[in-house]
Amino acid sequence: MYILEARLRRIIYVVIFEFFAIVFSTWLLAAMSEGDAAGSLPVAIVVSVVAVIWNFLYNTGFETLEQKLDWTKRTVPIRILHAVGFEGGLILAIVPIFMFWYQVGFVEAFLMEAALLVFFLVYTFAFTWAFDRVFPLRRQIQA
Repeated sequence: MYILEARLRRIIYVVIFEFFAIVFSTWLLAAMSEGDAAGSLPVAIVVSVVAVIWNFLYNTGFETLEQKLDWTKRTVPIRILHAVGFEGGLILAIVPIFMFWYQVGFVEAFLMEAALLVFFLVYTFAFTWAFDRVFPLRRQIQA
């Protein structure tokens, strides 16, 4: 168990999360495209970079909107709005990348993105759980 300053903890989280995201999504994309990992690694890296940039931009904008609309609590409907908006924007960004890289139509690219979305739901849950065990928040230790 390692206790880290909040900013360093977030940086380590993103670096480790994205490293394994690239590895796993490379394998998944290679399997879905019936190609090899070397052919899917570049697109996995691009998708990872797009996701990190989108995450920063979207969450910055969403938090600004929350302040402007004076939303003081993240209720279930607000969390649903947040998740749908984030994933919708990611789909709009990533589907064209898959269409271009793999030379496939919209439906096949969309299905590839849907498979990644399902994978990332499970991966994010498992990774975050494991990460919190190794690098707990200070308040979790003090409770």
